Amino acid sequence: MVYTRKDVSTLTPSERRRFVIALIEVKRRGEYDEFVRMHIQYFLPDGENGPRTAHMAPSFLPWHRKFVLDLERALRRVDESVTVPYWDWTRDRASTAVPWTEDLLGGTGRRSDRQVMSGPFAYRHGQWTITEGITDVEYLMRDLGRSRDPIALPTARDVEGALADPVYDTAPWNSTSAKGFRNKLEGWGPGQGVKSWRNHNRVHRWVGGHMVTGASVNDPVFWMHHAFVDLVWSRWQRRHRNTRYLPAKPPGRGDAQRGRVVARHETMPPWDVTPEDLEDHSAIYRYA
Repeated sequence: MVYTRKDVSTLTPSERRRFVIALIEVKRRGEYDEFVRMHIQYFLPDGENGPRTAHMAPSFLPWHRKFVLDLERALRRVDESVTVPYWDWTRDRASTAVPWTEDLLGGTGRRSDRQVMSGPFAYRHGQWTITEGITDVEYLMRDLGRSRDPIALPTARDVEGALADPVYDTAPWNSTSAKGFRNKLEGWGPGQGVKSWRNHNRVHRWVGGHMVTGASVNDPVFWMHHAFVDLVWSRWQRRHRNTRYLPAKPPGRGDAQRGRVVARHETMPPWDVTPEDLEDHSAIYRYA
């Protein structure tokens, strides 16, 4: 049966509670930290050797579609009524708006150490200890809006700039691709600093704390963020119905990206699935 992913701002109090309880139970079972470890393992930039599947690559979108789907299946083993809600950061833009409420994700971190003190994922409740990360910090950290050097969340116009591109991705298939929907949504721009962070990347920077590291999965907002990124991909697919994932074939011999990016029909580590397998989610879930 096809189920529905909802805008987090439309969840009922009961739906919020069930989502939080399911997340905490998946964490208690030890499954959640496996997702954190996987994301850290596949957090590879352009310059590293080996296949690049999760970031700075055409497979950024299908990789995270599969990743979110696997977490969602873990949640539904706890409570089959739960789905991953999406956070539309073009509309819910304030640090006090949903999802940053006491009954959902809690708010920003305290000024001294960025530790999240409110909501069910605060360290003090003993249900959300960080055990997999790039530091020894055991508490969840956030800095919503970057208090010392403020930035704004992406706008609907920013997203439209990505949606309008009719080509999925282009060579050199990495963070420097100037054209193509994938990189315009993933958000690697020219130069350095604020102007170079667009859409998906800018949201990670705006949330701050764990969300600016390879261990970003430690913050449950990761899933809501990527559900919205996935929704934007779905909108792009509907708008450009005659377009497909690119590259269709692996880069040729002598190409620096050969063996580093996944073509449409190649398997996408760590799963035995291809980008083509993940282009259509309509038989599994839909968006409200």
